[in-house]
Amino acid sequence: MKRLLIFLLGFAICISSFSHPWKPNHYVIIDTDGGIDDMKAITMLLASPDVRVLAITVSPGSLNTGTIYIKVRSLLNSFYHEGLPVGVNRSSIFKSPDFAVALNTEWGEESGLDEKDAPDCISLIKEILSIEKTKVSFLCLSGMSTASLAMKELPAFKQQVKEIIWSADGPDEKNGLNFKIDMSSAEKVLKGDIPVRVVSGLGEEIFYNEAMIKAISEIPTIYANRISGFFKSEVAKNHKYSFTGNDEMVALYLHYPGLFQKGSEANDFESSPGNIHILRENSLKILAGETVSKNQVIKDFPVDPSFYFADIEPFVAEIVKKYGIDEWISGVISNELHRHLGVFAIVGVKMGIRAREYFNTGVDEFSAISFAGSVPPLSCMNDGIQVSTGATPGHGLLTVKNDTPTIPSAEFTYMNRKIRLTLKPEIAEKISSELKEINFVYGLDSNIYWELVRKNSIKYWLNLDRHDIFIIEVLQ
Repeated sequence: MKRLLIFLLGFAICISSFSHPWKPNHYVIIDTDGGIDDMKAITMLLASPDVRVLAITVSPGSLNTGTIYIKVRSLLNSFYHEGLPVGVNRSSIFKSPDFAVALNTEWGEESGLDEKDAPDCISLIKEILSIEKTKVSFLCLSGMSTASLAMKELPAFKQQVKEIIWSADGPDEKNGLNFKIDMSSAEKVLKGDIPVRVVSGLGEEIFYNEAMIKAISEIPTIYANRISGFFKSEVAKNHKYSFTGNDEMVALYLHYPGLFQKGSEANDFESSPGNIHILRENSLKILAGETVSKNQVIKDFPVDPSFYFADIEPFVAEIVKKYGIDEWISGVISNELHRHLGVFAIVGVKMGIRAREYFNTGVDEFSAISFAGSVPPLSCMNDGIQVSTGATPGHGLLTVKNDTPTIPSAEFTYMNRKIRLTLKPEIAEKISSELKEINFVYGLDSNIYWELVRKNSIKYWLNLDRHDIFIIEVLQ
């Protein structure tokens, strides 16, 4: 009996260690005031697969809310996270100084964006907390007005927010901007029922030195590229504050609290940055997306071109560079599952990755309905969708419709939001026509048919950009 109990205990520990490996450890709502350090902090948080950003709210501080909304929305759109919602705090009466360096920093393409399109921050937070049942961290990169308002108006905020992590100099340092924005709200939140962790920055100490900026520029992700691009701008070059580390420390603390020093016994809710060299190293890990293991069986997925067959080898590096490692891995696994290289399997991979980008999710986090049916070659798309999204029949997240005319289209639902992605008709027609022609000439039993299908699949894998080939419709 004793041996059985020991075995069950050990088994439970193993299960807890390896269960839901796709589930991030941190679900967060971010509140920002539009400072340049906010842009870098938000980018770091979006880069980490161990963080799920559920929403971003904007509050006046470094900039006014209209300008902040446009900058945040443009940043998210530049990362193809069009479905990540942004709400606005329209209740705060703080008059923003609109710092020139923050005002002139480019976050993304701003044309066509307007604060009028944004929901109120409280209604957005209420919606998010009514859907997401995981405990949430509220990351406050601004003053405390939004947090205070949510605590007052939303009972769910007190129940579901496990902590507030606030970027500030400390409750006794009342000259800091994030305290002065709304002193009354700050004092209420600090005395409230939700635990508050005050994380201070590095002050005027240089965080982004020449070596770190160079290292960031060598990380092949869109997030690192955004920060690298910032340091190439004239705005950054001409302002010393660009090179300090402040709100970024919140992103670092969330991942690596052990790198921070706690305050005195009386102020043990304060944390200040520790060794700056280690903080820099871990910032690079976050931007590279190396905060959690993404695989379940193998430690690393091979990207050495020589690992692959001769006809694919010349294109490996280019495909990875153009579309990222996630699309490459999903493409390889999908075609191994599919037992041959198929064009529509590749289309399904690109569609699934695009849907994940749109919502800013990991795998196994939304449901999908495919309208590709169950008849090849169009149904091959389903294999690509399930591998790239984790929405598999086994998880009960993928449904294949056969009762309608089959089309290369799928609907994806996440957090009560639904979109439909459809392969553009001219591309679908081109692919289908080529497959029909090859079939007509050689037949399915011919080795030449499968060789030509394979050749076509590699061509489309390389040439079809997932950001250009789909029609995206917002359904709800």
